[in-house]
Order: sequence, then C-alpha cells, then structure tokens
Amino acid sequence: MTTPLQLKELYKQGRNISALLREEMGVQSNTREIIEIAYDMQTGSYISAMQNEDMAMCQEEYSKELANIILSLCRPMSILEAGVGEATTFSGVLRHLGGEISSYGFDLSWSRVAYAKNWLHSKGIVNSVLCSGDLFNIPFLDNSIDVVYTSHSIEPNGGNEEPILRELYRVARKYLILLEPGYELANDEARRRMDTHGYCKNLKGIASSLGYDVLDHKLFPFTPNPLNPTALTIIHKDKDGDIPSSVLACPKLKTPLKEVGGMLYSPEALVVYPSIGGIPCLRIENGIIASKYEEVLDAGYCSLNRL
Repeated sequence: MTTPLQLKELYKQGRNISALLREEMGVQSNTREIIEIAYDMQTGSYISAMQNEDMAMCQEEYSKELANIILSLCRPMSILEAGVGEATTFSGVLRHLGGEISSYGFDLSWSRVAYAKNWLHSKGIVNSVLCSGDLFNIPFLDNSIDVVYTSHSIEPNGGNEEPILRELYRVARKYLILLEPGYELANDEARRRMDTHGYCKNLKGIASSLGYDVLDHKLFPFTPNPLNPTALTIIHKDKDGDIPSSVLACPKLKTPLKEVGGMLYSPEALVVYPSIGGIPCLRIENGIIASKYEEVLDAGYCSLNRL
C-alpha cells in the first residue's frame, strides 16, 4: 500500500490520487477515505489557480451568478457552503450577497479549511465560522441555515447521492442549491469522463423521489471545464420555526454543542470535539468519549494549559 508521503510525491508528479487509491483498494467508487486523501493532497491548488487571470475571472463570474440566484430567491440571514474547499467560491458569493449575513462552511479536509480561513481573512472576511465536517454527517442543527449550497462537493461521491441529499436538506431552512456535475445534461464524452472519475448522477431525480420540491434543474452558464459541465438544481424547503442562536451540532446525534474549556462538547453523546488551529474538528471520528469532561474541568482536576 502506498504511504501518505509517497502519495504526496506522486501527486506532485501529476498522478491521479483517487484513481490510484481505487486501484489499490480494489473498489470501483470513491470511499470517504479516498476522497479525503485526494482532496487534502490538492490543498492550495485552488488558491494558486486564482493567480491565473482567466481562472480568476471565471471564478468571479461563477460566484456572482450564484449570489444573484440566491438573491432572486430570498434575502438570507444565514448561508452555508457544504464542502467549502479553499473558499474561493465562498468569498465571492459573500462579497456579492453583501449586507449582514451569518456565514458558515465545512470541508472533509482540515488542511483545506485552514487554507479557506486564511483566504477569507485575506479578503477581509473574518466572521465566517469554518469547521471540518462530513457530508454524510453534517455538524449543523436541523433547519438551521437559510440557504445551503454545494459547489462540486457531492461530485466525487457517486453512488452515495441519496444520503448526502438527505443531510443537506435536513440542515437547510429555505433553499438547497446544488452546483454539481450535470451528467444527464452532458454529452457522451463528458459522461464517459464522469463515469471514469466516479462522479455523482441523477441529483434531480433522487431529490424528486425523496419528495423534495425541485424548482429548477438546468445547466449553469459558467463552467471552467467543458468536460465537467455544472448543473444548477434548486430545491425549495421553507421551514418555519425559531432560528437557533447556535447552529453547530454533534455530527452523531445532531444535537447542540456547548463550548466548554475551549472545546465543543456534546452533553448527549458525552463526546468532546477538539479544535486544531482554531478550527473545530466536527467529524464523528474526531470525537473523544469524555463522560466526566465537565465535572473534571469544574473540579480543577486538570488544566488545559498543563500536560
């Protein structure tokens, strides 16, 4: 089995890490482990691409169009990019939305979230809440975010479209907007490429089968790669009820988290989720069972500043 250091070197040489790992593991579709490793290896490439004038212009048009679509639907008080990557889309969307808005993002890869945080700060965006998280177990409360959107983050998860859509819809309050590969709207060459990479398919059909209100499904006008055309899918939800003051949730139980001792704690799951470099790590596997966490801190048995 190729080691992580060897994979890093192979990525620098231009090898397709997802394809290599699928071959080594003997699987046809991307697993979460494959996706995490491959995307973590790519960290920095999206921000580096912004140095190219044409790529930067394409990203600007892409983000502006998405923001305009959101504003045509509602004036959101909160927004979440699920699979925020390095925030090159997110930053543009926030800028074009303007006004006061609570903004959130998460990604499977901690490295990409760290780069995203730095990128947002470089653009003067300092109040967004970013964390690591998993599309299959999104660390946000039910109906907690007005507009949830994705930008090619469902893409590598072919075969797992339904559980991901259920999670995204669970968190959304008013609208779920998907910018994902348009397999059904693509030509034969693009479809063959998508099949090779294990990309997602039939998001509109699956959403409709789940009873979701699909308002639109069409090709998005701005696509960096013509062999990976982007489809826009808009799903309406409009859930009533009070808006929670804190939206982060235990990824396992989907219950509110408490900030205790500089960490996020789930009283129901009795689990502590650590924060690394100021980034909450909110994947189920990041949780540490600590049934006495609050009692230990209250009693002063240990200090977070002392080993």
